[in-house]
Amino acid sequence: MQLEIRPDPAEVGRARRWARSRLAGSGIAADEPLAETLVLLVSELVTNAVVHTGCPAVLRLFLSGEPAGAATVRLEVADASTRAPVPRCPGDESTGGRGLALVDGLADRWGWCPEGVGKRIWCELDSCVKAVDAAETSVPASCGRTSPAYEGLAYGGYGAYGGLAYGAV
Repeated sequence: MQLEIRPDPAEVGRARRWARSRLAGSGIAADEPLAETLVLLVSELVTNAVVHTGCPAVLRLFLSGEPAGAATVRLEVADASTRAPVPRCPGDESTGGRGLALVDGLADRWGWCPEGVGKRIWCELDSCVKAVDAAETSVPASCGRTSPAYEGLAYGGYGAYGGLAYGAV
């Protein structure tokens, strides 16, 4: 599944809606921690492609089921910029520059690689579907991320502030 993204900040909201609809079509409810985390990652990666490259991009979403209800969700954003994502160390008063740390903290794996005339940034989230009986109140850490991992994070403007800083030092 893929979505063409124009270099326009309004595309970030469209990308989030698209991701939610694809997840829902795969049986992953919008209020599940996996969906909430994935939508936040979509917001970060698409925001950075739009803001830092000024080029069109392609958002791809891959859902791969495994035996016993386990699944990996892979998100990719490809753009035409060859500039690598570089971590920044923002000051306490900065409103940006934390996106790469956010991706690192929420995704189970992430990275980037050259692709054609540009690059592809990707991240993966693991999840497992587990039958929960009435006496059980928590989900094991091995079954994906839970809400507290991103509680208190807020979307700003057209995506989470900051993000991957392409070519910034």
